[in-house]
Amino acid sequence: MKVVEQAAGPWGFFFLLAYIGAAIYFISVSDGQFWNVVVGLLQAAVWPAYVIYHLLGALGV
Repeated sequence: MKVVEQAAGPWGFFFLLAYIGAAIYFISVSDGQFWNVVVGLLQAAVWPAYVIYHLLGALGV
């Protein structure tokens, strides 16, 4: 018998809250048109990649 232990619950909740906050931000800065809202939701899903990219650029890596 295998015992699978998952301890990612608190991090999952944190990332859910971060996604919701980013979605609210990106939708609020759009003009409210349907496709701009869809793009805002997609941006909310990938905003950590933007942060890492700019952070590495600022560090000169």
